[in-house]
Amino acid sequence: MQNIFLREDCDQFINRINQLNLDSKGLWGKMSVDQMFAHCNVAYEMVYDTIHPKPSGFVKFILKTLVKNKIVSDKPFSKNNQTAPQFIIAGNRDFEAEKNRLIAYLIKTQELGESEFDGKESHSFGKLTSKEWNNLFAKHLDHHLTQFGV
Repeated sequence: MQNIFLREDCDQFINRINQLNLDSKGLWGKMSVDQMFAHCNVAYEMVYDTIHPKPSGFVKFILKTLVKNKIVSDKPFSKNNQTAPQFIIAGNRDFEAEKNRLIAYLIKTQELGESEFDGKESHSFGKLTSKEWNNLFAKHLDHHLTQFGV
């Protein structure tokens, strides 16, 4: 798995993002490319912004128990997985704005580095190691860039 905290790997993700255009079509799923960028941005919004409410204690317990390992493991996501409600993007989005936000989040994450994320509290899963954070970010992004053929 690529390491989102390494400049070379981060640059590879950015190069893949830059290969997409407004007319890029997904190989599976229902999202348009602008929705996919907005969808991928949600993972970073949960780290850097305070626009998504944190789950209640019970819901967080369920997420940690039943979902966390699927999200932070090395195992790739399968196609057409169920999407958490806060990650569902309805309607059209501004392609360039979402693309630029995603690139900015990637650069910020890479520049902050592994040490910033080691033991950092996740919105939904509690404290994660830097490896788990990397898996969460890199696996999700790779899944959706692959979905759009890059």
